[in-house]
Parts: sequence; C-alpha cells; structure tokens
Amino acid sequence: MSSLNILSGGAAQGLVGSLMPAFKGVTGFDITGEFGAVGVMADKLRSGTPADIVILTAALLAKLAEERLVVAAMISDVGLVETALAVRTGDPEVTVRDAAGLREVLLASDAIFVPDTKASTAGIHVANVLQQLGIADEVAARLRIFPNGATAMRELAASKARRPIGCTQSTEIISTQGVTLSGSLPPGCELATMYTAGITIAAAHPQQAQDLIDLLTGAGQHEQRKRAGFISSRS
Repeated sequence: MSSLNILSGGAAQGLVGSLMPAFKGVTGFDITGEFGAVGVMADKLRSGTPADIVILTAALLAKLAEERLVVAAMISDVGLVETALAVRTGDPEVTVRDAAGLREVLLASDAIFVPDTKASTAGIHVANVLQQLGIADEVAARLRIFPNGATAMRELAASKARRPIGCTQSTEIISTQGVTLSGSLPPGCELATMYTAGITIAAAHPQQAQDLIDLLTGAGQHEQRKRAGFISSRS
C-alpha cells in the first residue's frame, strides 16, 4: 500500500486523522509520518527526513520555502489555532478574563502541563507569558514539559496532582481523551497561530499531497475544521 509521508505540527494531528478515510477513498493512499513540535518537524525536513507534505506555522513554511525545501506557490492556509487552557475531564473548568486572572489560576495550580518551551508554538508562548506575568521563577518547579502538546495533554489526563492545568493549542486539547478545553487565554496573553500546508520540493507523491491539501482546506470540510479546533481560515 502506498503512503503519503507527512511532517506536521501537533496542532493538525486531529484534523488529519479525521480526514484519513476520505483521503484514502480519493487516493488509495495511507498517511504516515510524524506530528510534533513545529521547530522539530522543520529541522527533520532540513535534515533530509522524507516528506511529501508539511503542515506547520505560516512563518515556518515561509522560511522553508525560502530555503527551497517547500514549493512556495503551493502553500495553502489551513486555519487559525488558539493556544488555550485545559483541565482534566471532571475537574472544575476555569474561566480567565484578564492577565491577573490567568496569573491567579497558574499560581493556584500545582502542576502545569505544557509542550516543548523551545521548539513548539504553544510552549514558546507559554514561556513568554509566564515571564510577562512575572511568575516564571515561581512556577518553574511546577512545569511539566513534554515534547509536544499531545503528549502533554495525555500526561495531564493521567496526572495525580491535586490541581493540575494544561496550556497548549486548542486542537491538541480537543483531540485528547481525558482532558477538556477550558477556555482561551485572555486579552494581552492570547495567541492565534495560522497553520499552513505545503508540498515539499522532494515530494515523491506531489499529486496526493495536493489532494490532502484540498481536503484540509476545502469548503466541504469547514465544520470538520471547526470541530477540530481551527477557528478560521483565510483560504
């Protein structure tokens, strides 16, 4: 069975997974590859990991196009993804209206589950927000840092902490059993990131890569994107 190789940010894993049956129906191809921190995925492409399609932040796709690793004319927006808060399913949800409220919630948590604070979109943002709120040193020992948001959310779901919380991209929260999306970050601390899909220069299956992009971005998948956590698209 032929397979389309993908390197993608974890934000798109749930959406890609939901489209796999339709993709196979159209192309006869399976989808294989990796989902993880966007910086790690970009570096894998740079180091020669085979990939037909990449789904990363718009900024990273633009860089990869400049580096002639992605076909610039074939980059398409998939949609915006918010960085958001998560709680274990069954725990009280938190509503944060401003930066002071976010600070209070984070200080009250005894474990804070986040993705890679150096290579993932959400993790980098969380680190910056903790500095912005002036509590980075105070909560450093409570941070539970994992390679990507999906892993961080699975660990949150299994946590035995008294009052844990998670912060990663909404799509990764929605697609993880055992955790619940608990709201967006407040004004001044928010982040909505545009994710884009592109075909690699070295793609072995460029037509099938375009078929997947058409599914990811098509008008017929608007509700599917919304359910997966993509809040809008410029496509």
